[in-house]
Amino acid sequence: MKKRSRRHSPEQIVKKLRDAEVMLSNGKSMEEVLKFLEVSEATFNRWRNQYGGMKSQEAKRLKELEGENARLKRLLAESELDKAMLKEALRGND
Repeated sequence: MKKRSRRHSPEQIVKKLRDAEVMLSNGKSMEEVLKFLEVSEATFNRWRNQYGGMKSQEAKRLKELEGENARLKRLLAESELDKAMLKEALRGND
């Protein structure tokens, strides 16, 4: 069984997508391109939908914003949980 590789950075994904476009335009089959990139067709299609047409700096910024958004959502959830616990504690003291 093939060992699963590490995650790709946004810059690596954009570069691989550019390489794939070049290979496909030079007459390579999709199977050959996927084998060269060492990714599945599902991964390739997901990358194309998410990063297609982006420059590597844009992709990097997108990943940074997604990370920041996830962090802020966690902070908001923790804050809401704290508020709910305080309300429950106040209700118990009445």
